[in-house]
Amino acid sequence: MRWALVKVALAVTVMVVVAFAVPLGLVIKEMARDRAVTNAERQAATIAPTLTITPEQHALEVAVQTTHAGTAGRMFVHVPADPDAGVPKAVDIGTPRAGRADHALVQRLFRTSTTKVTGGTALLQPTLLRNDKVAVVEVYVPNAEMSRGVTTAWLMLAGVGIALILGSVAVADRLGVRMVRSARRLSGAAEELGEGRLGVRVPEEGPKELRSAAVAFNAMADQVVQLLANERELAADLSHRLRTPLTVLRLNAASLGDGPAAEQTRAAVEQLEREVDIIIRTAREAKPQTTPVGPGAGCDASEVVRERMDFWSALAEDEGRKVRVAGVDRPVRIPVGRPELAAALDALLGNVFRHTPEGTAFSVDLHNGEDAVIVLVSDAGPGIADPAAALARGNSGSRDGSTGLGLDIVRRVAESTGGDVRIGSSVLGGTEVRIWIGLDTRAADPEERRRGGHRVPDRRRTLISAGRRGRGDI
Repeated sequence: MRWALVKVALAVTVMVVVAFAVPLGLVIKEMARDRAVTNAERQAATIAPTLTITPEQHALEVAVQTTHAGTAGRMFVHVPADPDAGVPKAVDIGTPRAGRADHALVQRLFRTSTTKVTGGTALLQPTLLRNDKVAVVEVYVPNAEMSRGVTTAWLMLAGVGIALILGSVAVADRLGVRMVRSARRLSGAAEELGEGRLGVRVPEEGPKELRSAAVAFNAMADQVVQLLANERELAADLSHRLRTPLTVLRLNAASLGDGPAAEQTRAAVEQLEREVDIIIRTAREAKPQTTPVGPGAGCDASEVVRERMDFWSALAEDEGRKVRVAGVDRPVRIPVGRPELAAALDALLGNVFRHTPEGTAFSVDLHNGEDAVIVLVSDAGPGIADPAAALARGNSGSRDGSTGLGLDIVRRVAESTGGDVRIGSSVLGGTEVRIWIGLDTRAADPEERRRGGHRVPDRRRTLISAGRRGRGDI
């Protein structure tokens, strides 16, 4: 927009300058010529009184030398012969530039005229003598006299034109900056809003159209904030309604007595109550802007994996599933909150129990690298026919009764650290879900992901290959 305004101002100003400067330059040239011719006429007119009084050659020579043109050798006087007036033969003073035919024509027409000669212009002016004889005074005007001051005037005119062009460009640039600044503020605010900073607003400044756009943007942002607040309230209210049936379920579970099944049921009800409480608390306390995970935040991935596998191993034992856990013998810090990682593991392990037959083996492997941590959840089930569709939010692929939201939870956990989620074939013959968790939270840049995803380190393939070589059969 800024350069477009500059180009328009430049084009318009150049056209105006050319439209006025070219005719004005020609007028200046014509004025210089007229000035030189007028000066020559004035010098020729100074000889007329002497010609009228006496045609005597000496007197005429003295009169010629009193003029600037005569002193410079640029004046010629021709007096025709007139015996009755005491001029027995024609008198010529000076050097003529024009031809005899031009002199004869002026004498016959008795009219001042100019004619082109070598190196300039000759002015021929007739003077009436006695006995109707006509004398001719010729003044030679060099080309330098005809164009004196024209070059200087043209340079001044060009300077004024250039100054006007530069001034118009500068003014257009300042106007363009004012418009572009407002447009950039609006664009920047839109990007920040897209990244989740819902508190951003645009100053209502600049041209009228951009002020209207800023007003509309601010109204839209306020509406988005209100809609999200309503959504959080709705989620909290719906979750709160689950407490009544959960209370009944907890009371019924307490009356089941002792035994592994009863303990597992009570543990599941307690876990469900905790999850509902977390949902309510998170919905109530959600902020418009997400805060990045700082250094020292996060959790110990090994501890979370061990805790969740303790829960799922009991269920696996009831269904006759073989379970293997690897890589959890030492602490592994990751920039992911404990509830988020637990939810991601529960979603993947829940899919194993829900979508594979009883007795299907599965494993969880944790691999720690310098810049990333990989969590591999593998099973020996039938696998996933369309992994890309399964990763899409709300798409279950070929799995009956699945919403696909579990894999979306896993994907969001990974992408919050600059990582990703991949689905492939496991060494057990079924599905392998790999969660790549980046240890450098600066890689989790929303703008970078919007341009096409984060950069995957070259060590990723090495880390995955090493993890697979270290895994054995269950």
